[in-house]
Amino acid sequence: MPSYYLEVTDANDVKEAMQYSNCSGTRLSIKNSGHDYLTRSSGKGTLSLWTRKLQNLTYSPAFVPSGCQTSYKAITAGAGVNFDEAYEFAHQNNVTILGGYSPTVGLSGGWVMNGGHSVLSPVYGLGVDRVVQYKIVTPDGQLRIANECQNEDLFWALRGGGGGTFGVVLESSHRVEPTISFVAAIIKFTSNSTNVLPFMDIIVNNTVKWSQEGWGGHITGDTLVNVSPLLSVAEAEESLADVIAYAKAQGGSATVENFSSWYSFYEKYVTSSSVSVGVTHFAGSRLVPQSVFETAEGRADLMDFFKLLLANGQTPYIPVVGPVLYNYTEGSTSASPAWRQAIWELGSGSTWAWNSTLETREEKIATLQNMTATLERITPGSGAYSNEANAFTEDWREAWWGDNYDTLLSIKNKYDPTGMLSCWKCIGWEESQANSTCFVAFP
Repeated sequence: MPSYYLEVTDANDVKEAMQYSNCSGTRLSIKNSGHDYLTRSSGKGTLSLWTRKLQNLTYSPAFVPSGCQTSYKAITAGAGVNFDEAYEFAHQNNVTILGGYSPTVGLSGGWVMNGGHSVLSPVYGLGVDRVVQYKIVTPDGQLRIANECQNEDLFWALRGGGGGTFGVVLESSHRVEPTISFVAAIIKFTSNSTNVLPFMDIIVNNTVKWSQEGWGGHITGDTLVNVSPLLSVAEAEESLADVIAYAKAQGGSATVENFSSWYSFYEKYVTSSSVSVGVTHFAGSRLVPQSVFETAEGRADLMDFFKLLLANGQTPYIPVVGPVLYNYTEGSTSASPAWRQAIWELGSGSTWAWNSTLETREEKIATLQNMTATLERITPGSGAYSNEANAFTEDWREAWWGDNYDTLLSIKNKYDPTGMLSCWKCIGWEESQANSTCFVAFP
């Protein structure tokens, strides 16, 4: 845990903290919303810079990034603005901003700087595809604007290279869409020991077709919650006919309905969800490219993985968030290139109660390692979303950034030559730094 916290209210607070770090040798960490499976928003003995008080929100129908000529409909958000606040503000201005499910994740933090997926990403792209400008204080104490027209290398690095690494972001500006209407499907049934795998088989065999129809969402062993801005209700019911029929045969239900805005869907189905407390959760995931679904061997491998999950007492968890239909400009972001071939982010993980024994925790980590290795064998050459990846990934540089890592490291060294900012398996991190983190307790 950090030894000190500073609530950032403006750029001067950050500059003073950086001067203090240089004089005292105290390391800095950056906390946006604090949602982080990899503990990057904290650090043992650090001075933590908490950006929650940066609450500015503005909408511009013709936002022009500084020094540029192209204009966008855009929302500019202070680093302390969370998704629930951004969604409500966008709704008030009759526009749609992309973001994640959790209401309390920050729009300008690690979500966007590590890629940023959304259930609308299959059609509208990742968070890094939509951010058009950052304001950031770099470790030399300089307030900089980064966009496609100035500090272009820094802008590229912030579009996928990770938070807590290149400086303290004070605000970000994001392209927005007009109010989006879409169809949503909520399909669920009560799972038992025999009906999950047949459900997964239907999912696997329809995934490529569904990806071309704009579906995005989340799927578990007994639930499908997907949305598509490209289909009518009738078309959606036809598209999902097999999975609807299966759920109903299990005594379940299927609702297919149209929503006039993202905010109305979000209020009805997302903010009403409950969250767990008092548990420790280690995530693990892998980006699954379309090529895996196109062969009988690949589909069989996925089914074998689901069998392994069930044998370990877990349930499948599938964010359907790959930007399949988005018109991406090659090389425009530094997020893992594997995103551009991915349909799924296939998840696993390990959870234990706060009072679990060390033996139990080590067993859980070993299981997570085994499942991660299995996913890597199924998806050779792919990668992982570092926000939801296995913290103990050994080839993390390749898995999380691929060929972009070396360029990101050179940009890191340019703007932070002394390594003032460092976090677990972030750009520039070395294994010799492991002793300064809580992960050293695990093999």
